[in-house]
Amino acid sequence: MSELKCKLLIIGAGPGGYVCAIRAGQLGVETIIVDSQAPGGTCLNVGCIPSKALIHAADQFHEIASAASGPLGISVGAPSIDLATTIAWKDGIVKRLNDGVSGLMKKAKVKHISGDARFLDGKTVTVQTSDGEQRIRAENVVIATGSSPTELPFLPFGDDILSSTEALSLQEVPKSMVVVGGGYIGLEIGTAFAKLGAKVTVVEATGQILPQYDSALSKPVSKRLQQLGIDVQLNTKASGFHKGKLQTDQGDIPADKVLVAVGRRPRTDSVGIDELMLSMDDAFIQINKSCQTSMRGIYAIGDVTGEPMLAHRAMAQGEMVAEIVAGHDLSWDKRCIPAVCFTDPEIVTCGVLPHELKGAKVSEFPFAANGRAMTTEREDGFIRIVARPEDDAVMGIQAVGVGVSELSATFALAIEMGATLQDIGATIHAHPTQSEGFQEAALRALGKALHI
Repeated sequence: MSELKCKLLIIGAGPGGYVCAIRAGQLGVETIIVDSQAPGGTCLNVGCIPSKALIHAADQFHEIASAASGPLGISVGAPSIDLATTIAWKDGIVKRLNDGVSGLMKKAKVKHISGDARFLDGKTVTVQTSDGEQRIRAENVVIATGSSPTELPFLPFGDDILSSTEALSLQEVPKSMVVVGGGYIGLEIGTAFAKLGAKVTVVEATGQILPQYDSALSKPVSKRLQQLGIDVQLNTKASGFHKGKLQTDQGDIPADKVLVAVGRRPRTDSVGIDELMLSMDDAFIQINKSCQTSMRGIYAIGDVTGEPMLAHRAMAQGEMVAEIVAGHDLSWDKRCIPAVCFTDPEIVTCGVLPHELKGAKVSEFPFAANGRAMTTEREDGFIRIVARPEDDAVMGIQAVGVGVSELSATFALAIEMGATLQDIGATIHAHPTQSEGFQEAALRALGKALHI
């Protein structure tokens, strides 16, 4: 068996892994990256990108289908959709991005090996490739193996029981779909299929959809689900699936397809992490502020290290680790990581929530008072600022509304730069835009509200 040697070995070519590889290569670090799947990981191949493509297609279809009943005076015939064509379009986007990532890694002189890696010891892995077994010895190793959908023992994936991966590859719109789990993944996909014409039911074990958010943020989403004809059954627990019906403690629900979206689990078992005896936090790998594990020379980034399981967090960690391996003295000092829920309407959270800051100044500005929102027929939602009482420093920003995902960078930048309410209030915001709501929320907190 031949043995390759390198300074940096990355296991997993998802967002964290490939960014780490590209940056390391740019810095002149001899790098090998290993993954059995196409580059881009869950996010690019079967997660973030495919779901947003489906959401866009569903939004377009729904807008056409509902245009005749709106106030704009538009008349159209009943639309139809060939979902197989839509999925082929989505797959084309994924392929273009796959090729782009591969090209960037090649440009950075990163060696990409396709196969399944497994640790022999802290410096050595074996990779099962199509050409046989390959051994790699590295000075530094990054574990970036990501996560996979959580499977329920009484609803095993297969046939009509789907994970998000299978749901994003359906060739036809099912007549009915039950979504088990009222979190962001289930609601994003469930809403898309409802807009495409499926009868969608959401089953949530707790008393609130999107339980990670406060009720003020989830309320507009809940109202929109009702408008779309989605039946939400709270405090309801699924127990099985039999003869086209989801069984719950509140009765059976007919379903052609069942989407199980109850969370994700770190993907660590297949790479032999147990051989290393790393310090763990339940199923997650413990890391320090430099993403170093309990074993010298081994780093971990992304979903395997715990919440928040976000691609952009993994990317930032990957870039940082590459620079550390190249000899730079860095550590994690981010003030906030923006999170976006691509429901209808969208939700953005950045920094602290109101209940997390004692004596916080909290101010909201509703889109119902925003001219741009009115012109798009969608006035639901608001922008909220959470500021520190002693100096008006902005510590948290949340928003719910159509298109607010595009404001997430603005929110994160304000917190990272240490902006105050006065800074935001004094910044001229273009009119008419939804971003004006950000300025107005700051002015309202200062007692200087203009448009409310």
